[in-house]
Amino acid sequence: MAQHGHSEACCSVPPAVAKDYKEKGKFVEIGGLKTYATGPSSATSAILIIYDIFGYSPQAIQGADILAHADDEHHQYQVFIPDFFEGKPAEYDWYPPDTKEKGEKLGAFFQGPAAPPKNAEKVPQLVEAIKKYSPKIEKSGVLGMCWGGKIVSLTSQSGTVFSAAAEVHPAMVDPNDAKGISIPICMLPSGDEDQEAVKGFQEALNVPNYIETFPDQVHGWMAARGDLENEKVKKEYERGYSVLLDFFHKHL
Repeated sequence: MAQHGHSEACCSVPPAVAKDYKEKGKFVEIGGLKTYATGPSSATSAILIIYDIFGYSPQAIQGADILAHADDEHHQYQVFIPDFFEGKPAEYDWYPPDTKEKGEKLGAFFQGPAAPPKNAEKVPQLVEAIKKYSPKIEKSGVLGMCWGGKIVSLTSQSGTVFSAAAEVHPAMVDPNDAKGISIPICMLPSGDEDQEAVKGFQEALNVPNYIETFPDQVHGWMAARGDLENEKVKKEYERGYSVLLDFFHKHL
């Protein structure tokens, strides 16, 4: 039951900065983790961002600021990015894993610090910690980037603490996860994702959803691997966040 999550008249988003981005928010400690926090403290809705394996990239930080500071006085969000990897994200030169050594390092990372079930277990407690940090928050959405997309699928099942979910260039797309998702979901795959898995995922959903593939973008274009000095990438980065905002405006 694919349902459009956005309209053609998407809200206005701040233009992306190609390089030397200066964050609008601040780093605080929430739930025992260093956390990037941005957005108006008066907002009653929160968006938890689960970053990709490269952690606090300037592109991910800027994306959080876009979601928190878009030009829409009727829909405002406090946005949070916890440091799941506690200062030890994957290294950029591990990807792509085109040598045995890179593959082994990346594999060990996914089995250790980035093991999806272990990180999914942290999410409900983090949401509660965010509400204690900012008591005005009444409901929460979640956005997962690459690896974070898998965590979103795992934490959007029955009994979820979230009201709406989104995944951009998601890793480990599994139609079996989709069957149990219980809240509206938006997915923006790149051209690098397994399109058959994406199709199967959408067909298995039983909730309002919007899925759009950005076929000329690479895995990670809205996060650490987005080359914002490339005008085409920059434009699609901005459009991707505009789609996310319109989706959250409708469902959060």
